[in-house]
Amino acid sequence: MSNPGLLKIGGATEKMMSRLTPEFTIHEFSEISDMDAWASEHGASVEAVMTNGHDGVPPAVMAALPNLKAVSGYGVGYDAVDTDACVARGIKVSHTPNVLNGEVANTTLLLLLAGLRNFRHDEAWARSGDWEAKGNAPLSNSPDGKTIGILGLGRIGQEIADRLSVFNPTIVYHTRTKKDVPYKYYADLVEMAKACDVLVCITPGGPSTSKIVNKDVLEALGPKGMLINVSRGSVVDEDALIAALDSGKLGLAGLDVFEREPHIPDALKASDRTVLLPHVGSATHETRAAMGALTVDNLLQWKADGSMKTPVPECAHL
Repeated sequence: MSNPGLLKIGGATEKMMSRLTPEFTIHEFSEISDMDAWASEHGASVEAVMTNGHDGVPPAVMAALPNLKAVSGYGVGYDAVDTDACVARGIKVSHTPNVLNGEVANTTLLLLLAGLRNFRHDEAWARSGDWEAKGNAPLSNSPDGKTIGILGLGRIGQEIADRLSVFNPTIVYHTRTKKDVPYKYYADLVEMAKACDVLVCITPGGPSTSKIVNKDVLEALGPKGMLINVSRGSVVDEDALIAALDSGKLGLAGLDVFEREPHIPDALKASDRTVLLPHVGSATHETRAAMGALTVDNLLQWKADGSMKTPVPECAHL
């Protein structure tokens, strides 16, 4: 019996491929020049897709795979996969939660410290010779004792809260429903932003959270406040963010994600109120290896018994 077909969207390491190649007939999405012609010849044989949080599974691709049964995503975010369509068709979808929690939390601390302690300016001050020529750099702000709001207190949000404890903060949070945690809950995001020195976004993307951090939230955070986004670019109204930074109605922004990645608006690049990273929240050798292993584990487990190790919540019942 031939191996099931696997459509690979995006990259994969040699180690991942060495585990997949004996088990699947692999098709490279990047090598398909004519989707209709390819689908006519191979579409029916493909039962699984391996993808990532950025590329997902385009609707036209999903429609071209009539016997698709499993989608294994590399990354915790899966808003680029239409889970409603997958559930309707009985397609199981997995992602890679937990293995990247610590690294995304580390990135949050990196952005927090870089912003409040004025890292960009001070590093340039030291390199340029301004310290010798002009004297000491201006004072910055301590991260200690701040009120830090977390938008989305899931697994990563809790890990962020845990790691922030070294700064003795007051943690508050906003989610759709109140959780059994020792932090103050705000049902209204604007009201929480008014109470915060720092707002950390770590909520899932998708229509329900699109631009949830809007003009009102940003202005409530205020001219001394800092926004950190390590979730999805769609969560923040980028135009409103630029306007708030330019006008001084928001103090700082530390961003690892953007609305139209890899594009970053020139206004954010030019601003001296921003710390910018190219979506590297989980980008360490160790964490990416763990993510890759779990992506493959999900596919191999599906092939073996039809289940997936870490299904997304919408598909857990399938």
